[in-house]
Amino acid sequence: MSEQNNAVTGFDALGLPENILSALNKLGFESATAIQAQTIPPLLDGRDVLGEAQTGTGKTAAFSLPALAAIDPSIRKPQLMVLAPTRELAIQVAEAIESFSANIKGLRVATLYGGQSYGPQFQQLERGAQVVVGTPGRLMDHLRRKSLKLNELKLCVLDEADEMLNMGFLEDIEWILEHLNDDTQMALFSATMPPAIRKVANRFLTDPEHVKIAAVKKAKANIEQFAWKVSGINKLTALERIAETFDYDAMIIFVRTRNDTVEVAEKLERQGYPAVALNGDMNQAQRERTVDQIKNGHSSILIATDVVARGLDIPRIDLVINYDLPGDNESYVHRIGRTGRAGRSGTAISFVRPREMYQLRHYERLTSGVINPFELPSIQEIGKARIEKTQQQLLEVIESKELDGMRAIIEQMAETSEVSMTDLAAALLYLKQLKQPLQPKEDPKPRREFDRNDRNDRGRDGRRRDMRDGRGQRGERDGRGERAPRKAKPVRNDIDWQTYRLEVGKEHGAKPGDIVGAIANEISLDSSYIGAINLHERHSFVQLPKGMPTASFKQLKRVRIRRQALEISVADAPVVTERPKRRERRNNG
Repeated sequence: MSEQNNAVTGFDALGLPENILSALNKLGFESATAIQAQTIPPLLDGRDVLGEAQTGTGKTAAFSLPALAAIDPSIRKPQLMVLAPTRELAIQVAEAIESFSANIKGLRVATLYGGQSYGPQFQQLERGAQVVVGTPGRLMDHLRRKSLKLNELKLCVLDEADEMLNMGFLEDIEWILEHLNDDTQMALFSATMPPAIRKVANRFLTDPEHVKIAAVKKAKANIEQFAWKVSGINKLTALERIAETFDYDAMIIFVRTRNDTVEVAEKLERQGYPAVALNGDMNQAQRERTVDQIKNGHSSILIATDVVARGLDIPRIDLVINYDLPGDNESYVHRIGRTGRAGRSGTAISFVRPREMYQLRHYERLTSGVINPFELPSIQEIGKARIEKTQQQLLEVIESKELDGMRAIIEQMAETSEVSMTDLAAALLYLKQLKQPLQPKEDPKPRREFDRNDRNDRGRDGRRRDMRDGRGQRGERDGRGERAPRKAKPVRNDIDWQTYRLEVGKEHGAKPGDIVGAIANEISLDSSYIGAINLHERHSFVQLPKGMPTASFKQLKRVRIRRQALEISVADAPVVTERPKRRERRNNG
């Protein structure tokens, strides 16, 4: 086993090729972390690696850099495959690999995860992606469809293996690994080594280099951390309210993709907020100009992705907003570290969807801090702030002593129209506030039955259930590796059920798990609120809570399962309350 070495190691001492070192230099990577320094050399030598390290130690670079060094771009087939437990982490890993491979001409990365249509994923694979990053369920689907072929695969990586175990992916992982060639290099990374993970390592890794890195907690005492649970209004509206009412000098907003940086910046600009985007598509000169705009005060809001913001040091940033949560805990620490610089205090606010609430516990442990709930400003507070701002603007205009011509015009208007000066002033104020009302409307109230469990209601079992449902309810597997019918679950008596008809059935290849996954993903509905399902040849029936919001109903009408539109409608047909029993699985030894 390799012992942890705290000495700083430069990437140029690890044997990486010049094109990768150049990309790292542009990204601001100066020295390797312990996991990188001890993992890169054996992977470059072709050895298997068993990495035992907490999230937040730099594992993505540890396995992707040596893998990229070994890839032949002229071979347009998968040569690196990374298994990740969630689509968020899969996207994060894929974007990091794209950044690291900026100087490798012809390299393509495919990201495969549930909840996204197959069409774009088929195109990524058909175009010859040499790197594939995905979640276990979707990788299995592509392997069955023969759209993913592993005959040229050089390295397979299991990232966050213990998290995949907690989420119930163990059988999926083993099924995928059984499809690898015997000479495929393996790397397995896990924060802990429970018996089940060690068993996988013993079975699929050959004489691995065991690298164990002790966890290091990073205190962030000068940064207040908050989390807003996304509900009722969308994230962009919440962002605008914070920008309008929060007392900040400058803020940085972290989003998941490069396109998101541009989209969010443009939307904020349209609302009158000075925002600029920073992403990997910009050259070095453009990045420097953008950062200078924030430093010199020409802009106050910077929207960025994780990789380009690494090492960013702008003292006036006192607010960090995680518009999208990062794919790993290390990135969270890097993000909130952009504020509270030079001994100043700072604030970090994370926008957290219900299914992501469990991640807050990891952030608290890693930062030795507490993440408190964040309440968005109320409509009354927004209205008060807008009125005060408008009043201040008007007073500044009055003090400028440039109103003589305007006074004559308004007096003439009042005299000829026989309208009071007060009414004319009110009319002008009304016209001014049409774009941004001084008295905004009340927020829509979220429907509780279509919300997921609160953070405090979640244990490991709750997390496992939610994450399974989020990718489409796996179902059990029989000895042939096929999906067996969904296991029966008791019908909840505390819900007023409504039966709905779906225009998809057995003839289209639909299964109960497909229906559960489509509904759960599309309207963020917990599986415990999806009742009995009855499949027919060309249609199906499903029980859902009565009183589905109109917007959710319209969303489901457009959803497709097996390329067949659901065309959901209210039905009076009875639905069975028990599902078929699980088929016995053949023992594969």
